[in-house]
Amino acid sequence: MQKTIAEINEKIKSGKATVFTAEEIISVVEEKGVKKAFEEVDVVTTGTFGPMCSSGMFINFGHSNPPIRMSKVSLNDVPAYAGIAAVDAYIGATEHSERLGMQYGGAHVIEDFIKGKDIVLSAESYGTDCYPRKDIKTIINKNSVNQAYLFNPRNCYQNYAAATNSTDKIMYTYMGTLLPEFGNVTYSTSGELSPLLNDPEYRTIGIGTRVFIGGTQGYVAWEGTQHDPDQERLENGVPIGGAGTLALIGDAKKMSSRYIKAAIYEKYGVSMFVGVGIPIPILDEDMLMKTAVRNRDIQTVLVDKSGRENLNIKLNYEQLRSGYVEIRGNKVHTAPLSSLRLAREIAHELKKQVQQGEFMLTEPVEKFKTKGHRLNKLEDREV
Repeated sequence: MQKTIAEINEKIKSGKATVFTAEEIISVVEEKGVKKAFEEVDVVTTGTFGPMCSSGMFINFGHSNPPIRMSKVSLNDVPAYAGIAAVDAYIGATEHSERLGMQYGGAHVIEDFIKGKDIVLSAESYGTDCYPRKDIKTIINKNSVNQAYLFNPRNCYQNYAAATNSTDKIMYTYMGTLLPEFGNVTYSTSGELSPLLNDPEYRTIGIGTRVFIGGTQGYVAWEGTQHDPDQERLENGVPIGGAGTLALIGDAKKMSSRYIKAAIYEKYGVSMFVGVGIPIPILDEDMLMKTAVRNRDIQTVLVDKSGRENLNIKLNYEQLRSGYVEIRGNKVHTAPLSSLRLAREIAHELKKQVQQGEFMLTEPVEKFKTKGHRLNKLEDREV
């Protein structure tokens, strides 16, 4: 027996869809068994809220009088990329303020914009016949610009290596502050709630999939950069370490700063926490079992961020979430970079929207590859 997304959407429209979060479905399958649960369950919702550095926002400012062809742009003193068109720009989440450095960056601009705050736009131009103006300094906000949408080239890592530090010095990294001599372990995933860990073979998540992003509805635009699906996998299909990623798009004007948060990593730089949720249609019993994956059934590798040692240690997320793991006979404290509380909130919010008929499912227009695709390394070639 199988279900289709079209059939499930009809149940959503009529308010009859049965929806559980990815945490809730585990006990449902346990209590009712796979066959009975499959007959009853239509959708499982997922959620994640963590640092997604590969994020940014496109903005169209509108034309001034006289018009300007912007060749250099900054927003609140944070450089934006203007090599697109006359009044379009892209601001990356990790870009630093020219005046404040990493104390304020692109992610802060995006969060302030979503909050409805005024943003100082400064732009320069070389001047042309059709765009004679050579500079402008003005105020913009989300009500004054035309389009403003998040376009995030790499979000929702399917899995990610945990991090530690074997050296005798503190390391300041994108995985947080790592204490000397295996003083701590950090990790970043919502585990059994994480979108791509509930659809490990990308059966329902692909180009065109509707998602919850930053508090509004958006879409999967493409495979994410560094999409690397041909990883070692467990029998349940879950990859060990980093694998699939998603490029996401959504209307920044409709987003909430509750689910988009700027962050500063000490002595490393700026990042942005992004809230994402994806509903998984339960098409068959296998799909149901994939969504019932537990933290103990999801493994990742432990990496020494100094690069000194190959630890050859695998950990599951039940161990990591316990607060401690063992490294070479020693008990080591663990800490998440992502927020489980907000991941749960997103999964429940998405569940409510599906139940109320506010969030419909989409068929992917193209599915992602699961085999034969590995990452290239950047070679340092003589020029």
